[in-house]
Amino acid sequence: MASKERILRLKDETRTNILAASIEIVKEEGWQALSMRKIADKIEYTAPIIYEYFANKDAILNELTRQGFVKLGNLMQVAISEHSDPADQLEAMWIAYWNFAFAEKEMYQVMYGVEMNCCAMQTMCPDIQAPMNMLWDKIEEIIPVEKRTEEYVDTKYYTFWSVVHGLISINMTRKSTSDELNKQVLKDAITGIITSMR
Repeated sequence: MASKERILRLKDETRTNILAASIEIVKEEGWQALSMRKIADKIEYTAPIIYEYFANKDAILNELTRQGFVKLGNLMQVAISEHSDPADQLEAMWIAYWNFAFAEKEMYQVMYGVEMNCCAMQTMCPDIQAPMNMLWDKIEEIIPVEKRTEEYVDTKYYTFWSVVHGLISINMTRKSTSDELNKQVLKDAITGIITSMR
């Protein structure tokens, strides 16, 4: 039994090492440089060993995408817990989204296809859906009952996402404004959209 557990633990460690090496390569050389051969070299394994854990590079990108959404969802959950007013919670969630994008730039790039092709997920697993659902639910909570249709909530969700993701993408592809100005634009946009919902 103990040896079976040890084998499983070693497999988990190898899988974790493959993903960690992938991110390291990307941080050093960019997404275009990532290959199964480079990952194998980085962790000092042969390429066939990597294929035992991931069928191809897309499988690695899919898993990194899933992990990114889990991390983002956890940060949003923390943001919600720090406020009691739904509007403040929603603003904190979008700020957490913004902060995640720059703290985990490479993850964000693969999750949303910024300066690269994002991976085509075969299915929308719950981990990927969770942050979007959290935002959608909070928007729905804030909108007065008489305006609360699925179409209206959806419109507000996409308005928020377009503004926040757009601002992030602009800053990732060409940094031309100060952090202070970006944060002010972000705060103004979030406040403006929340005000328009009420």
